[in-house]
Amino acid sequence: MTGITRLRAPLALGLLISISPAVLAQETKTPKPPTSVGDEVVVSASRVPLPAQETGSAVTVLTGQELEERGVRVVSDVLRDVPGLAVSRTGQIGAFTQIRMRGAEGNQTLVLVDGIEMNNPAGGSEFNMAHMMSADIARIEILRGPQSALYGSDAIGGVINIVTKTPGKGWSGLARAETGSFATRDGLTNIAYGGDRFFVTGTYNRYVTNGISEAKAVNGNHEADLYDNGTGHIKAGIQPLDNLKFEAVARQTNARRETDESVVKIGAQDDGSGNNFRERHGMVRGDLSLMGGNWTHAMRAAHSETGNDTLNASKQRTYLTHGTKTKYDYQTSVLFATPGMANAEHRVTLAAEQETDQQVSSGYGTTKSVTVVNRGYVGEYWIGLWDRLFLSGSLRWDDNDPLFEDELTWRGTAAYVHRPSNTRFHGSLGRGVKNPTLFELYGTTSTFTGNPNLRSERVLGMDAGIEQTFYEGALIGDVTYFRNRFEDFIDGTGNSAKNVAGTTKVDGLEFTVVAKPAEAFKLTANYTYTYSQDANGTELVRRARHIAGINGNYAFKIDGRKANANLGLRFNGQQDDIVYDSYSPTTVKHTERLNGFALLNFGFNWDYAENVRVFARGENLMDKKYQEVFGYGTPGRAVFAGLTVRFGPTSVR
Repeated sequence: MTGITRLRAPLALGLLISISPAVLAQETKTPKPPTSVGDEVVVSASRVPLPAQETGSAVTVLTGQELEERGVRVVSDVLRDVPGLAVSRTGQIGAFTQIRMRGAEGNQTLVLVDGIEMNNPAGGSEFNMAHMMSADIARIEILRGPQSALYGSDAIGGVINIVTKTPGKGWSGLARAETGSFATRDGLTNIAYGGDRFFVTGTYNRYVTNGISEAKAVNGNHEADLYDNGTGHIKAGIQPLDNLKFEAVARQTNARRETDESVVKIGAQDDGSGNNFRERHGMVRGDLSLMGGNWTHAMRAAHSETGNDTLNASKQRTYLTHGTKTKYDYQTSVLFATPGMANAEHRVTLAAEQETDQQVSSGYGTTKSVTVVNRGYVGEYWIGLWDRLFLSGSLRWDDNDPLFEDELTWRGTAAYVHRPSNTRFHGSLGRGVKNPTLFELYGTTSTFTGNPNLRSERVLGMDAGIEQTFYEGALIGDVTYFRNRFEDFIDGTGNSAKNVAGTTKVDGLEFTVVAKPAEAFKLTANYTYTYSQDANGTELVRRARHIAGINGNYAFKIDGRKANANLGLRFNGQQDDIVYDSYSPTTVKHTERLNGFALLNFGFNWDYAENVRVFARGENLMDKKYQEVFGYGTPGRAVFAGLTVRFGPTSVR
């Protein structure tokens, strides 16, 4: 079977090449104006650029301007405003941060930065969002629902695709300085150059805060735990020909934070423990377009390394994990039209990729290294009919090494735009697979032994929604129903990991409203209802039934110069969390109901001079006492202020 599978991708490529050049070169239709406010082209929904209105998948786009307006410094904070997402952070900024999408686990969401897969093979195949700063981000696409047919194992909950900025023409630069509560200091520098056929940009961000106690202060813990993050990012591109371009990206993060005695148990206390974290990512990519841009080719090589040292109160290393991911992929896509047949546009996309993951762990008297290789073959057919009905079907075959079974995953989407009433119907259905993590299979600690007999987790997920636009785009409402059914869910909280018998069920509704009653004012609101239960009827932890948010942004002028004010209110309802009665995960545990909470945040900026912007922001302005995760502290009221100095053109996507 393996030999036959590996022949399929080259055979399909040959069929694609045989398509008549005359068909490829046909002029495609000019897209209609967007049907919704801020409707954009997205890439993650089909691995190629596609207008958001023409995809059936549920996708949200956040721009770099929105991040700046809200004043967020870590990406996870702005993701709290996205429907379908639940964010859990074990303390202050810099603490372990998980993103759960539509009830899926944190390691079931794939995170991409400039096309680089960030999920750490040695960190439960999960990307810890704690250290992802918002500096130099152009846009974030959040694609919800099972996406294994396009992206493989880590994407059964969805995909978060982060794209950094590309400079405009000429020299440009930026420097930012900020200070505020908890002795926080934040500094950012950027220098960039953009030419007709070449660009390069480099950014360094240093964020330091004395912070709060990781262990909950109400229990008498008042020792502040420091967090220090330094992140560098370089991006460059060259275009030697009109239809040929190359791009390279390098990114590095070094962070350290102080922690407390394990706070997932009752009676946690301050101590001097900590973590050292390091992350390095690199990618090179080449893109070639033929037939007037209707036939595209992309080749990419990427490598990632993520390491984490656990330190005891004496600052001695007690445990080390190191994960590496090396990936090569090729993708080709052809777009052609058949005007005489339903005025149709067709796109065929094929991809082949190879990924090598390695985990090294050392501690508790043992050192282990595990490596796994995966080869994936992807095919998608997309068709647009009569400029109002858009359909797609995707298949992926994963040829895994002996650690996992080979898998076939699929996805179908549909979108229908009724232009006279500005109504869009959208939906998707897909099968996803999540392989066991290397730690779940072979990890070892003083209290945990891996289980090499684990089966892959599987999900069948669907969603269906309707988007309505009113008043020529001044008001948009969208409601989406989603349903996920998980089989062989893996429970790794005991002394070993095991597949849970039965079906884990998640059902929910996502509501989004975007209003722009005036050019200067924009209001967005979202609400997510999630009902989850495992095979025993128990509600899943860290998944509140009710999550909502409302954000208002007002642009105005002071002394003839631009200013902006942003006010946001976030609500997180009651949720359950796990409580351990001692440090050992093998002891009897129970769940604790955490109260709901609402947080009020404010952001302001003003162009004080031509190239100088002053800003201020406030977080948790009502000084709410709350918990996101049992036993962990959370920041109270905080205020920050600073300024940004820039020269040259603003960076573009």
